Amino acid sequence: MASTMSPAIPQVERNGLDVARMTATVAALKADPALAQFEFRARNRWVTGGENRSTIQDFRGAGAEDTSRTVAFEFTNGEPPVLLGRNEGANPVEFLLHALAGCVTTTTVLHATARGIELESIRTRLTGTIDLQGLLALADVPAGYEGIRIEMDVRAKNATEAELDELIGFAKAHSPVCNTVCRPVPVIVERMRL
Repeated sequence: MASTMSPAIPQVERNGLDVARMTATVAALKADPALAQFEFRARNRWVTGGENRSTIQDFRGAGAEDTSRTVAFEFTNGEPPVLLGRNEGANPVEFLLHALAGCVTTTTVLHATARGIELESIRTRLTGTIDLQGLLALADVPAGYEGIRIEMDVRAKNATEAELDELIGFAKAHSPVCNTVCRPVPVIVERMRL
């Protein structure tokens, strides 16, 4: 019995990403920009004091509801004792730093991969300053971060310092979380029954 086999397409990974899948995804989005529209969701419930829990599971993207997650991710938000909590978990402004670090790192890896840069390591340190007088309405100052500093140590096998600097600048401009934090984004908060 004769069988025909198609030649194997070598799977090329760079920085832990499948280059062929990445290329196919970009081509699909160029061919049908509607596939690029995503809706992410989170749900939250208050537990007690400063403790509350968020669950994240479902989202819509690539033209369909995603069903790949059978179990929700759960995150506990808490506060340190100095802010009336019991260290139940990181507080929301710390989670914002976590989200920012994760997104800038992932964006850096994605675009390094597209540029053929082979990364050795990325380490990031974030610091943000807040004046709690804004939260407590004690002074006319912003209630959120006054500034955030991201320090990145990016090392690669085949990139110059100038190429890495340009990559980091590009990642800052194209990271969805960084872009959201760096520009005014409308947020609607409304009371309703869930």
